[in-house]
Amino acid sequence: MDKIKIQKFKSVKLAYIEHIGRYDEVPYDKYVPRLYEWAKEHKVRPGFKNINVFHDDPEKVNPSECKCWIGIPVNGKANSDDEVKIEEVPEMEVATMKFKGPNTEYKDAYRVIGEWMDEHGYDWDLPSYEVCSKKPKIVNGQMILSTTIHVPIKKK
Repeated sequence: MDKIKIQKFKSVKLAYIEHIGRYDEVPYDKYVPRLYEWAKEHKVRPGFKNINVFHDDPEKVNPSECKCWIGIPVNGKANSDDEVKIEEVPEMEVATMKFKGPNTEYKDAYRVIGEWMDEHGYDWDLPSYEVCSKKPKIVNGQMILSTTIHVPIKKK
């Protein structure tokens, strides 16, 4: 895990597919290619990194009811449809940390960010955003993630 920094998360137009269920069971391998296919069909230019938005804290919400968006940034005019929605994500101040490792250690990354925020006088302002620098890989039966976690913050 990397050190935590405060940065601006730039506004972005996000095309996404909503998923309800456990965060460790999101079928990225299904959703991400579908989003790029959708972008091609709608003649919008997609970004290179997918952005995932996690709306719920699985410590407070039943994990099977947690909501997330698996998305890609897009440039151009497109409308939502039954499968893919469009949302303008505003600019915000975030605490960021890079994470590369097995998804089983992912909760630890969020715990570290939460502790850092407490120590530095910040409150968590859900949802959290994750920008994937690489596609998740399966190594020895475990999913390996390469992301930057962005947690919107506000002063206590």
